[in-house]
Order: sequence, then structure tokens, then C-alpha cells
Amino acid sequence: MTIAMLIAGRSGEVWHCHAEDRVADAVETLATRRIGALPVTEGENDVAGIFSERDVLYALKTHGAAALEMKVRDVMTAPVISVSPSSTALEALGLMTRRRIRHLPVVDNGQMIGFISIGDLVKFRIDRIEAEAGALREYIQSA
Repeated sequence: MTIAMLIAGRSGEVWHCHAEDRVADAVETLATRRIGALPVTEGENDVAGIFSERDVLYALKTHGAAALEMKVRDVMTAPVISVSPSSTALEALGLMTRRRIRHLPVVDNGQMIGFISIGDLVKFRIDRIEAEAGALREYIQSA
């Protein structure tokens, strides 16, 4: 399955923040939306980086409470690692595992068209394994 197929049925907005936003505002979005990361945009829809819970922790450890008044661009993870819509779910999962990251923007022709998490990919794998197991059970019972 491609990433395009994985994100095709989604409705709703991809929450994001801007590189010039205050860290405190981005933290508010993470907490309010109960999400672990935000793509950081510059301009129209260019992804400049990722702002995650880890970035918050590292910034607080390094700068203390003053980190909350800093710009997101100063604490985000960059350069951004992304996938294309034509990438497979297994390729994306492998990339996340190798790079030890949990979120990937989906970028097509330089523009972000989606955002996937490791949870999205694990759910896909579990659903697929369960479907295969069900098909094998059915085959064995009918043989």
C-alpha cells in the first residue's frame, strides 16, 4: 500500500505551526489537539521542520522557561525528513525506524499534502496481518 492510499480517506485539517510562532503557542496546539508533533511551515505550504514533544523537552532542558518565548524555528527539528505519496507504508516504517522518528510529512512537488505517524503505519500493518490470518484460517477450514 502506498502512502497516497493510506492518507486518501482522511478528512480534516493537518494541524501545523509556523516557524515564527512562539514555542508556547505551538505547545498549546500540541496539548489542545492531543498530538505529538506538528509540521512547521514557512510561506504557503513549505515544510521547514517538525516540532515535537521531544523538541519541547530539549528546549526546556537547555533554555529553561525562556524556551517558551523562543521562536519555533529555533527549537524545531530540521531539515525535515519526508516521504512522497508513492512511497510504500513499509518504506516509511523502515525510514522511521532507522531515523528514530515518529512523524513524517507527505510531500508532493515540494508541497505538504499530509502527515503520518508511526501509529498510522503500525495500525496498517496490524490490520494487514489480521486480514492475512483470517484468510489463512478460512482457507484451512474450507480445505
